[in-house]
Amino acid sequence: MLPLPVLEKAASELVCYGNSGMSVMEMSHRSPEYEAIINDAESMLRRLMNIPDNYKVLFLQGGASTQFAAVPLNLINRTESKKGLYAVSGQFSGKAFKEAVKLGYNAECIATTKDDNFDHVPVITPDMVDQSASYLHICFNNTIYGTKFDYIPETGNVPLVADMSSCIISEPVDVTKFGVIYAGAQKNMAPAGLTIVIVREDLLGYAEEKMPTMLDWKVMADNGSMYNTPPCYTIYMAKLVYEWILSIGGLEAMKKMNEKKAALLYGYLDSQNYYIAPVKPSSRSMMNVTFVTGNSDLDKKFASEASAAGLKNLKGHRSVGGMRASIYNAMPYEGVEALVGFMKKFAEENPKA
Repeated sequence: MLPLPVLEKAASELVCYGNSGMSVMEMSHRSPEYEAIINDAESMLRRLMNIPDNYKVLFLQGGASTQFAAVPLNLINRTESKKGLYAVSGQFSGKAFKEAVKLGYNAECIATTKDDNFDHVPVITPDMVDQSASYLHICFNNTIYGTKFDYIPETGNVPLVADMSSCIISEPVDVTKFGVIYAGAQKNMAPAGLTIVIVREDLLGYAEEKMPTMLDWKVMADNGSMYNTPPCYTIYMAKLVYEWILSIGGLEAMKKMNEKKAALLYGYLDSQNYYIAPVKPSSRSMMNVTFVTGNSDLDKKFASEASAAGLKNLKGHRSVGGMRASIYNAMPYEGVEALVGFMKKFAEENPKA
């Protein structure tokens, strides 16, 4: 979802942005009007996340999945060991690990919860982190399995790299605890097409000469995310989302709203025995709530009838089945109330054998 005030403002400016005489979609990315938009977007994101001056903010294309390759390509050479460490806590962190292996790099999985069907995040202690490694990669919130790191791993001098695609700007986070944060924007920030990379300046400049230019963070940073034409309209939409969050009180206010929604849904799940919530309470995601009935036919019926009732996209990912309620920033509390009401009604009308 996108916030309704954001959609309404975008609609009002769709044909003509300000006094420019054109839509943002028609602007040159080199025009003064557009440069003001991208500069404002970066400034607002820095305010929202309290991003220090020694971090670069990049507006890129290719989705978070492209960063699975970009991370090792940009960081592996910063140490003699040329080793990348990975914690595999779900599908996307697994794909990131496999991408580093595919590129021929020395990638090591130091923790995983695969044997437990990823029902919690792995424990990473400081002694597990090889200090000769170039980085440690984690996925902070696991969209498919509905888990989230409830702590920030202590990594010593090894930069922590986090994929935050499905939880970025949902609550405050201490950026200084990370060397790199990256995120596809389509969960909480903007329509699909934009990827954010927040990278500490001292981690730039380690790419090999043969590195594809479009994946080189330093090139993108040196060119203000404008080495080529950026995803202009999606960055504009992200700017409107940042404006909206700032207008309601920033990430502290956003966190309170998200906690209230999650508490309602998890509270119902914990109060009954019709639906099963597979994630361990300590690892529960505030953004993605997974649940099953224990009967695949009932699960399919639930998703179908929910969609007919106006509750969309509740079918779980094809790799895990069941249901997943993604209650991102823009989902109002009333939407979660409607879901809980439907869940109660469905349970009453479809008793288990």
